[in-house]
Amino acid sequence: MTGKLLLPLLCFACLASASAQAEARKPNILLVITDDQGWGDVASHGNAQIQTPHMDALAASGARFDRFFVSPVCAPTRASLLTGRYHWRTGVSGVSRGMESLRENEITLAEMLQQAGYATGAFGKWHNGAHYPYHPSGQGFAEFLGFCRGHWNNYFDTTLERNGTEFKSEGYINDVVTDAALDFMRAKSADPFFCYVAYNTPHTPMQVPDAYYDAAKARGLDDSLAAVYAMCENIDHNLGRMLAWLDDSTLADDTIVVFMGDNGPNTDRYNGGMRGRKSSLHEGGTRNILFVRYTGKIPAATVVTSLAAHIDLLPTLSELAGVPHPEPARLDGVSLVPQMQGAAPGADRMLFELWGGNRAIRTPQYRWLREGKEPQLYDMIADPAQANDIAADHPEIAARFDQAFAEQVLPAVDVWTKPPPIPVGHDAAPVVRLDGPESILSGGPKLYGKHPNNSWITKWTSTEGAARWDLNVVRDGTHEVTIRYVCAKENLGARLQVSAGNASAEAEVTQAHDPDYLPSPDRVHRTEVYEKVWAELILGPIDLEKGPATLELRATQIPGERAPDVKELVLRRIYPAESRQESAPPSFSALLQRQDLGCFGSIVPGCRRYMSPPFV
Repeated sequence: MTGKLLLPLLCFACLASASAQAEARKPNILLVITDDQGWGDVASHGNAQIQTPHMDALAASGARFDRFFVSPVCAPTRASLLTGRYHWRTGVSGVSRGMESLRENEITLAEMLQQAGYATGAFGKWHNGAHYPYHPSGQGFAEFLGFCRGHWNNYFDTTLERNGTEFKSEGYINDVVTDAALDFMRAKSADPFFCYVAYNTPHTPMQVPDAYYDAAKARGLDDSLAAVYAMCENIDHNLGRMLAWLDDSTLADDTIVVFMGDNGPNTDRYNGGMRGRKSSLHEGGTRNILFVRYTGKIPAATVVTSLAAHIDLLPTLSELAGVPHPEPARLDGVSLVPQMQGAAPGADRMLFELWGGNRAIRTPQYRWLREGKEPQLYDMIADPAQANDIAADHPEIAARFDQAFAEQVLPAVDVWTKPPPIPVGHDAAPVVRLDGPESILSGGPKLYGKHPNNSWITKWTSTEGAARWDLNVVRDGTHEVTIRYVCAKENLGARLQVSAGNASAEAEVTQAHDPDYLPSPDRVHRTEVYEKVWAELILGPIDLEKGPATLELRATQIPGERAPDVKELVLRRIYPAESRQESAPPSFSALLQRQDLGCFGSIVPGCRRYMSPPFV
């Protein structure tokens, strides 16, 4: 046996040794990560157009990393952060349709800390898998509030998930997430806690409360820049709320605080003159913010100039907390504690990245890329803006990097070749939601919009069309199948059938439901889909047998122009009955029995400024 299954036994030996060395309470950890906030979206990095006093104060009170690197997009960064490993080793190779799912045998920071007696909570955007064992509850977090997809439709009065149950939130999403994180830290203040706060801004859609937006506009910024900086300033406000609580509760000196971003900026804006932005393997797409404060252990005003990366956070926090990793040889990252305590930079380190078929290496002097047939090479000391490609002048250096990537990365690539099967049948997960974008479509139906996250199946005009979901049924059972749909009156009478093996269920759509998009308080027109309220139709029960299965949805009758648009299928197990038993805190084995109950729902906007979407 390897990986996660050995964690309890390995950790027992590791923690027994650690506990003998340290009698004092272990430090709390507050780790805050933002979504699409670039290196330049903080005042202390030279941006005079943004106001981030709490971020700036945090940087001044601990260590600020001058060369901290992440992946060029969201899910890979999170996978590396949580595991201390490059994302291509963890299964993560995309940002949607299941390709963002973190493999179940990965040992996460949350699991390590939970085994060491930490209370663990995740709040905000997850983006490393929506179904157990990829869901936060299967990756070491006993408490979760937020959503699982790569982005969310609306940020005001939206529908979120808490430990598998959907609820309608009130207020702005960052404020709601912060409230939940504060409640968690208050409730767990007697124990060491790991509080992972993952804000989903300034990722689009560009929505933010009026006070922040109006203040940014008053500084003469255009709508897009004002919205981005306003969202960052709201993050700063909420960071300040958490730091103030740590001060008031006298836990500040006993808490490690980490603040970071997940990739380059999502628009062209101030980024220190670097080339590239989000999705780019150039410097501007991968260099980001990292501030770390641990009073008494990390001197204030420390500036770390050596290379650091997302893969280093787990080993760093592991050392600071005194919680050894059970399989240190699996780690790609290194502890940054020596650098934060004044040690000189180490050897000529190489940081690797693989994204979208493109390759990159960063060393203290060079950035090498291969985005096509010809390599690119830049001297980052002499040419930090990457204006001059010197690969042709130094073919021997470019060749050395090419060889290093081929030898050290390519043999270790272990990503999903297709979306992983969706687990169905866990005792703790009687409800499983099969998202439309997770399906394999054939015969005509398409996904709506540009981005798969939160999209739906549309343009279903032929009975030859089908949507198929690959399942991993872990236990025999009977499941009630419900479809969430919209259907114009002229398309009534369509019959929808779901089948798996020899079992099937079918129903006719007799209730029209064709609402407009919900109003959306966007400051700038979005590229993501807008939200609708979806109707529900029970197709009937279906038996699923243990083992791999394919669930297929077809329209057996289309009397109108097309079949209904389909948001998702919902499987609710009705036999055998749920046998879930709650315990607090849950054991490691209990965590392996929990699964996401879904991360979708309609929203109700809550801001005085609205832009109505185009109707397509």
